Amino acid sequence: MNDISWLSRTSLLIGEDTVRLLSRKHVLIVGMGGVGSFAAEFIVRGGVGEVSIIDGDVVDPSNRNRQLPALATTHGLPKVDIMADRLLAINPELQLHSVKQFVRPEMVAELLERRPDYIIDAIDSIRPKITFIEAAYASGIPIVSSMGAGAKLDPTRLEVTDISKTYNCPFAQQIRKNLRARGIHKGIKAVFSAEEPIRESLMLTDGLHFKKSAYGTISYMPATFGAVVASVALRDLMAGES
Repeated sequence: MNDISWLSRTSLLIGEDTVRLLSRKHVLIVGMGGVGSFAAEFIVRGGVGEVSIIDGDVVDPSNRNRQLPALATTHGLPKVDIMADRLLAINPELQLHSVKQFVRPEMVAELLERRPDYIIDAIDSIRPKITFIEAAYASGIPIVSSMGAGAKLDPTRLEVTDISKTYNCPFAQQIRKNLRARGIHKGIKAVFSAEEPIRESLMLTDGLHFKKSAYGTISYMPATFGAVVASVALRDLMAGES
């Protein structure tokens, strides 16, 4: 990154040297839904110079209540393409890698060959999420994983903790169970909501892309998750944890 003048307010807070440090970092963000799309925006606005975004989905009308790329004018368009245009409009000098595919277990190793400095996991399907976390854990690449943003209403109840300490999150419970079966009991940084879930909001889905159910979601909750996971990644990178 040559021109950092647009990050002058960031420099006031963290210093120009740290801004230049972030400009040399690479963050991989998996999932461009409600959590991942906002996380990607905050990562780029935070000054990270290289970003990879991955998602194979297109915008559905039901996405408009919570997802950054979802507008009445973008139905049917690939989320990755919309986000790529948006991120490059924020920082035209951004080194951007776009992967327009759903994450499947067999492709995870290939994605990690780029050796990003940090991974943000915003996958909302259990099997691909587990595979990605396991691979990141084995590779030693720092990762922060978003747990379930559905069935929750209070954004002040979000916490950042080890995956082993999550509670009141049905999604996190499934992730913990699957990780334990693979010998991973702790060591994964997670963002979750400690609020009691509103279980009545559960619905079953068609089972495509390893996702069999989903909870109702309010507009601000995925964005709040996105902000928190982005903050974890940025603060860890600034602290040299990459």
